[in-house]
Amino acid sequence: MPIEQRGVDTIPDEERTSGPRDLVSILLGSNLCLGVIIFGWLPPSFGLGWWASVSAIVAGTLIGTVFTAPLALVSLRTATNLSTSSGAQFGVRGRLVGSVVGLLLALGYTALTVWIGGDVMVSVLDRLFGLPADGVAYAVVYTVLAGATVAGAVYGYRVLLAMSKVLAVGMTALLLLGIFAYAPHFTTSALPEAGGYLLGGFWPTWCLAAVAAGLSGPVAFITLLGDYTRYISPARHTSRRVLHATWLGLVLGLLVPQLFGTFTAYAARAADYAGPLVSASPAWYLVPLLLSASAGSVGNAGLMLYSMGLDLDAILPRASRARATYTVAIVATACVFAGHYAWNAQSAMTSFVLLLTAIGTPWAVITLIGFARCRGVYDADALQVFNRRSRGGVYWYRAGWNIRATVSWALGAGVGLLAVSLPTYEGPLLSLTGGVDCSFLLSGLVGGTACLLLEPGSGGGPARSRSARPGSEDEDRSAPPLSPSGV
Repeated sequence: MPIEQRGVDTIPDEERTSGPRDLVSILLGSNLCLGVIIFGWLPPSFGLGWWASVSAIVAGTLIGTVFTAPLALVSLRTATNLSTSSGAQFGVRGRLVGSVVGLLLALGYTALTVWIGGDVMVSVLDRLFGLPADGVAYAVVYTVLAGATVAGAVYGYRVLLAMSKVLAVGMTALLLLGIFAYAPHFTTSALPEAGGYLLGGFWPTWCLAAVAAGLSGPVAFITLLGDYTRYISPARHTSRRVLHATWLGLVLGLLVPQLFGTFTAYAARAADYAGPLVSASPAWYLVPLLLSASAGSVGNAGLMLYSMGLDLDAILPRASRARATYTVAIVATACVFAGHYAWNAQSAMTSFVLLLTAIGTPWAVITLIGFARCRGVYDADALQVFNRRSRGGVYWYRAGWNIRATVSWALGAGVGLLAVSLPTYEGPLLSLTGGVDCSFLLSGLVGGTACLLLEPGSGGGPARSRSARPGSEDEDRSAPPLSPSGV
């Protein structure tokens, strides 16, 4: 299979051959990995019991999915990734806000996936063959995982899609085996090492779990969904089918692994995860666990690294997608080593997801407001002005920046950071919410409200005056393919 040559340029309609089933496969198969499973361990480590942990994960995931899934429709219309598409709202240079947010999100999750997958692999190899769990072993395993991840990401979307289809079946079978493997040790009582509720009370801790373990999953995809839906043609598939496929893929792809993580956390009975997970495993499940840690990590980290390459390609148009992917792979691998040797797992994970959720949510809200205002009709050619290193077009605004949208995002992100509750930091606005972390709600509300107040009109160039009805099956099926000259 040839290496994908497309970066963040417009995908011609004849190359947009994927469909809603492919979208479900990629969202399910790529998420059945330890990098997602470990988020199910967070609520028990916060001191919550079984049912409280499950309810927090389910509630957060469902709320996040309802909010995040419509973003998939943006790239369905623009035939490019979401950060580039956001140029319609932020300007063709202002879209760099989305590229940076997406780059940070994918960087953190790539490092986390390789990190936890490598830790479990070393522990399994220690039990199977007596391999010493020292610095050399970790370095070799991390390097091997990173190398395999880079290979998949460089080859691109088609290879990653094929890999996800295999993982969707194979990893589901391995997780089902895992239920039988860990069932004898399972109990619903709170973990003894947790030491009570992390934030001192049930509801603040439950809300923290709902955001850190539940909502963070869908929010991680706010800049990623377009990487897949840009290969789906609106001339052949309706917005409704794509939206339903996104809902299904996100819910299954996030709840299945995270709830497995919660189940195994109570079976392993430890505030740490990787080591106790291997120790609690029966001998017959060690090989399946090794496969889960290796194959699942490569599939998930490969997609994240692919997205990172696209975002860096959007930031540095002169760099090819492959070269950008190699560059971000080096940075992600460095973060893996830092995560293993320098960070506390629970504190680092919680802080990362809460901070990125706070700054990412207002960007997503403003992008969705723009989609509703223009009714899903974009000038695809004008979105590519920055990539061509030229000027002008309906999304040029002021020197390529829509100042009002950028200010709206900055206000939302700033409020979110002031309202966040981390293990090592509490924002000053927490007193207004009774100590409960509502940073994502406040950041999205402030960012969206500021956008509506600062840009009261429909705005966005000539394409916004079109009368297309978003979500209409008839309109979707008859929509002409996007061409390099626009829509």
